[in-house]
Amino acid sequence: MSETDRRALCRRSEADISTLAATVSPIIDAVRASGDEALFKYTAEFDGADLRAKGLRVSDAEIDSAIGSLDPSIKAVLDYSAANIRRYHQAQMPEEMWFVEIAPGILAGEKVTPITSVGLYVPSGKGSFPSVMLMLGIPAQIAGVPRVVVCTPPRPDATVDPATLYAARICGLHDVYRVGGAQAIAALAYGTASIPRVAKTLGPGNSYVSAAKRILYGVVDPGTPAGPSESMILCDGNVEPRIAGLDLLIEAEHGPDSTALLVTHDKRVADEVAKLLPDLVSKLPPKRREYCETVLAGYGGIVLTPSLEESIAFVNEFAPEHLEVLVDDPMSILGAIKNAGEILLGQFTPITVGNFCLGVNAILPTGGFARSFSAVTVHDYLKRSSIGYVSQLGYPGISPKAQQFAEYEGFAAHAMAIRERNI
Repeated sequence: MSETDRRALCRRSEADISTLAATVSPIIDAVRASGDEALFKYTAEFDGADLRAKGLRVSDAEIDSAIGSLDPSIKAVLDYSAANIRRYHQAQMPEEMWFVEIAPGILAGEKVTPITSVGLYVPSGKGSFPSVMLMLGIPAQIAGVPRVVVCTPPRPDATVDPATLYAARICGLHDVYRVGGAQAIAALAYGTASIPRVAKTLGPGNSYVSAAKRILYGVVDPGTPAGPSESMILCDGNVEPRIAGLDLLIEAEHGPDSTALLVTHDKRVADEVAKLLPDLVSKLPPKRREYCETVLAGYGGIVLTPSLEESIAFVNEFAPEHLEVLVDDPMSILGAIKNAGEILLGQFTPITVGNFCLGVNAILPTGGFARSFSAVTVHDYLKRSSIGYVSQLGYPGISPKAQQFAEYEGFAAHAMAIRERNI
């Protein structure tokens, strides 16, 4: 690739998000001005659902009815995944409070408290995502967030996916609203008569949702930048080409704005996978086949590099959401991988496993933000307050130094507060 092509590939569909501001801004303004009425309007327009009869909030009775209609085998799968997700995230919880003695009579520490209100965005439209509900709701529950609000797009009949509602119940969540898209993010940011305003939003979404989060930054904490799905399959010459081809399609089927790349230095592997892809894609249902074909013709395909080291360098440059490592000894190169939302090692850890059942969180930074952001964890639902305590014993040692520092930086009131304290 030329340097221009390489940069364009690294920008992927995130580059399209900035062009959506003109479309998304009027939606946000309408929700801020008209509240529920705007939500009714845009839900009818974008989702084909009339919410006036049922209302925006999904009632407990409706949740109970939907759960009752759910196949017991699906409930069992959700229960299994929830247990693994819970076990993983419980291990992340930090100490509630800690102190270190800086010097005799001087203590510094930290107090951890949950964010008071969080809005979870669970997408729909191109599929149902009860897995996202578990990935967002379980760490919120473990962190102890007092108020958790869920927004998820309705189906055309104004109902909500039963498995997503069951997942919400597993997480102990009852405030579920049938609204999606940029209008849902605006409702969470500003509040409406039905939907309470929250301090932070979390959850993946399409380009419109991502654009809304960017526009509303400063009104609400938009959380981890989780936009259109993306994956990278890193291969050496030892990989079974069929496995590499199968796994390349996992995230590609999410939607036409997804990114799916296979990166290898082995031309034989690249050629074999390329030969296999048409047959693999043809086995998919029409909608998923169309998505994969669009992705592989746009923000997807096979990247051939001169060496494994160059492949790893490209991984770090691209900073993918999902990285699957299909090399002979994945542990040997793990230390060299610096930028990835998640790293799944070996042929027995396909992205499918990570997305649903493994326990690691599948809500990950996209658009290259894995260079500086992390997967969703319990820490996204917590905030830290610094604590300081200087006793009478410690004060004589620290106060003259603080006064001198203040005087050097020109802060007269800072210095006077020490100099004239008379204690």
